[in-house]
Amino acid sequence: MNTGQSAISAAQKQPLFLMGGKPSFLAHTSVPLFIPNQHLMDRTKLPGGTGPVWIDSGGFSELQINGDWTRTPQQYIGDLRWYRDVFGDRLQWAAQQDWMCEDAIIHGGTFNKQHFVGTGLSVREHQHRTVGNYLDLRSLDDTLRIIPVIQGRTPADYEYCINLFDRSGINLLKEPTVGIGSVCRIQGTEEASDIVEHAASILGPNRLHGFGFKIQGLERVGHLGQSFDSHAWSKDGRHKPGCDFRLPRSRKPHQTEANCLRYALWWREKKALPALLRGVTAPRQLRFDFGAAA
Repeated sequence: MNTGQSAISAAQKQPLFLMGGKPSFLAHTSVPLFIPNQHLMDRTKLPGGTGPVWIDSGGFSELQINGDWTRTPQQYIGDLRWYRDVFGDRLQWAAQQDWMCEDAIIHGGTFNKQHFVGTGLSVREHQHRTVGNYLDLRSLDDTLRIIPVIQGRTPADYEYCINLFDRSGINLLKEPTVGIGSVCRIQGTEEASDIVEHAASILGPNRLHGFGFKIQGLERVGHLGQSFDSHAWSKDGRHKPGCDFRLPRSRKPHQTEANCLRYALWWREKKALPALLRGVTAPRQLRFDFGAAA
C-alpha cells in the first residue's frame, strides 16, 4: 500500500480508490481495478493477474449510444458467473444495470462533442427501471455480489429512490455497499455535494460507492464514501504525448497517454489519492440524522 492511501486510513475509515482500467491492466498491476463489462464480455479468455477486480455494468455507454439496455439481465448474470469462475475471490462486486438520470441521457443531444440518443423517459421511470433491474438480477442469482445503485437528479429524487427500493423489499440500510449514480458530470458543484451528503445522511457514511469521480469530486465528498472509481486519467492522458512504455505484445509506442498503464498508475498516485486524502482530512462539516429508508 502506498503512503497516500495509508495516510487516509490513519485519518478515518479508508475510502478505497478503484482505478478505471483496460482488461490488459489486470495482468500487470495489483492495484484495485474497475473494469467495464463491455470490455470483458466478448473476450474468449480473461487476463490473469493477482489484484482485486470490480465490474462496472457499462450503463452510461449503453444508454448514451442505444437509449436502452441491449445486454439483458440474463446475459449480464452469465457474464458475472464467468468472471467469478475465473477471478474467484479477486472479484469483489459488480454494479447493477442501472438507469442514469443525467439530462443528456434522458433528453439526448450533443454535449462536449459526445452524442446522446436520449431515452425520452422521465426521471421517475429511470428510477423504477433501476429498482426493477436490481430485483431481476437478484432473482436470477442471489449468490453474486451485485450492488444496488440509487439514481435521481435532486436530493429529493435520491431519497425517493431509496424509499422505492425499500417499498420493493430491499432495505438499503442492510446493504454493505450502495452505489450513487448520475453525479459524475456535476461532481465539482454544490449540487453534487448536496446530493451525496443527503444520501449519506440517510444511509450512513462510508457506505456509498461514487461512480466516475474526478479530482474535484474526491476533494469535496471523499469523506462520505466507502469507495470511488475514476477513469479520468484516460481523458487527461489524451492531451499528453505518449511515452515509450509498452506492455508485452504491444506493437509500437503509443501516441498519447490515454491507454498507458504507467500513466494511469502515475495519475492514481500523484493526483487521485492525494485528492482523496484532502477530501478525508479536510471534509465539509456534516450532520447526520439516520433513519429508516421507508
